[in-house]
Amino acid sequence: MKLRKRFEPGVVALSLCFVLSALLVVSCSHAPPRNIVDSCRIFEEKSGWYEAARDSYKKWGVPIHVQLAIIYQESRFVHDAKPPRTRLLWVIPWRRLSSAYGYGQIKDSTWKWYLKSTGRRWADRDDFDDVVDFIGWYVSMSHRLLGISKWDAYSQYLAYHEGQGGYRRKSYLKKPWLLKVARKVDLRAKNYYGQLKRCESELDKGGWWFF
Repeated sequence: MKLRKRFEPGVVALSLCFVLSALLVVSCSHAPPRNIVDSCRIFEEKSGWYEAARDSYKKWGVPIHVQLAIIYQESRFVHDAKPPRTRLLWVIPWRRLSSAYGYGQIKDSTWKWYLKSTGRRWADRDDFDDVVDFIGWYVSMSHRLLGISKWDAYSQYLAYHEGQGGYRRKSYLKKPWLLKVARKVDLRAKNYYGQLKRCESELDKGGWWFF
């Protein structure tokens, strides 16, 4: 005779609550900050992000406000952002415009270059800690190869978007729209910088409770 395992209704309900709570926590941890235009509010809300951005700054010398301005422009802090799809026959969703993915909209080939250069085999493009390290590495590389100041958000974004080879060829001069975007990135970086000056001491002390 087969024995049927009986589950108490309370145990089942508790298990479901646990699963739903776990899913909710994961979903919330991946959700963009509620206020993405204020660097202090971003770091107040997102536990660990300031420490990750500060670690990248200490490692690569790329200012936190430049890191944030690039991420804002590329993904609006959406962890799994992707380029839009093209349309087949104007209706059917087709291939994406590129392989760009994650917070920094990093292409497959560039990400592989980063992984090989740094040895960070387990890094992910949808992980904030890994992406700020990537931006630090890439901006630092542009500084070394092209002589662009790490604090120059305008020129660094052009090199980020066009690649170092494209920047050297000045491909951006044929894209007036991109020059406008770079100016926006530069202005946002300046805004982030001014905001950070008001809260950086508290962040450095760990004086805020994160959630």
